[in-house]
Amino acid sequence: MQFFIEVAVGGLLSGLMYSLVALDFVLIYKASGVFNFAQGSMVYFAALAVVAAIGWGAPMWLAILGSFAAMLVVGMATERFVLGKLVNQPPITLFMATIGPAFFLEGLGPLLFGNEVCAIDLGISKFDLLASGVVILLVALFFQYTKVGCAPWTTTTRPRSRRGFRCSTSGPWSGCWRAWWRW
Repeated sequence: MQFFIEVAVGGLLSGLMYSLVALDFVLIYKASGVFNFAQGSMVYFAALAVVAAIGWGAPMWLAILGSFAAMLVVGMATERFVLGKLVNQPPITLFMATIGPAFFLEGLGPLLFGNEVCAIDLGISKFDLLASGVVILLVALFFQYTKVGCAPWTTTTRPRSRRGFRCSTSGPWSGCWRAWWRW
């Protein structure tokens, strides 16, 4: 029975990771109209940052926050130095421009954090699962019922109604690239 529970929890966590990556693909595509080839490399880079920070002695929560901060910098740099310069270009140009950051991050990650295989003890308890459920519910309510949460959806699905929110498309567009890694 213990083995079954471990396999079930492992499968749920893997599925959760895949669903978050898929959600990021959709969010970035809907906000910017660009399919991000670098998405997988960004997930890889963030995971390497977490594992390296834990290896350096940081607790899990600090490693995740540090990885989040690193990915904000990577997202801002991608938007500022790669995609920001290509605004109003044909979609194929933007599509191909995401290949460069993918190769860059795939090379930079092992260079900074090493490439040895590491295991992470997640130490998931019942409280952690309950707290995760509460956080997911709060995030869902935030994006459904607040002005800030509705703005990215409004600017991508109803461009004319964004005036009612008094928000420009450049903010949510670059914000999606900066904060691509969410919970």
